[in-house]
Amino acid sequence: MRTGLTVIAYITAKVNCQEELRGALLDLVAQTRKENGCINYDLHQSQENKSKFVIYENWNKVADLDAHAKSAHLQAFTKNTAHLLESRAEITKWSTVSELSR
Repeated sequence: MRTGLTVIAYITAKVNCQEELRGALLDLVAQTRKENGCINYDLHQSQENKSKFVIYENWNKVADLDAHAKSAHLQAFTKNTAHLLESRAEITKWSTVSELSR
C-alpha cells in the first residue's frame, strides 16, 4: 500500500560547480530510480539560478526511503560531492493529504 511519502531536497552548487554537480545528480537519479519502492526521483534545475537544484521524490513506504538513505550510491554521492555544494542539502519530508490518484 502506498503511503504518500514525498521528499523534496533543495541543493545549491558553489559558483562554477553547477555542471559538475548536475552530472553527479543525474547519475544519482539513474541509480536511485532502480531502487525498490522508488515511485519517482526527478531532478529539477532553476531557470533563474542555475546553481539551484531540487529533487522531487516519492516512495512507497518509509522503509524504502530508509534503505535509500543507507544505499552505497547515495553515501558515495554525499562523500564525493561535498566540495561542490554551497551548503548542506535541505531535505524536507511530506505526507500526502489529498487522495492519491490510481
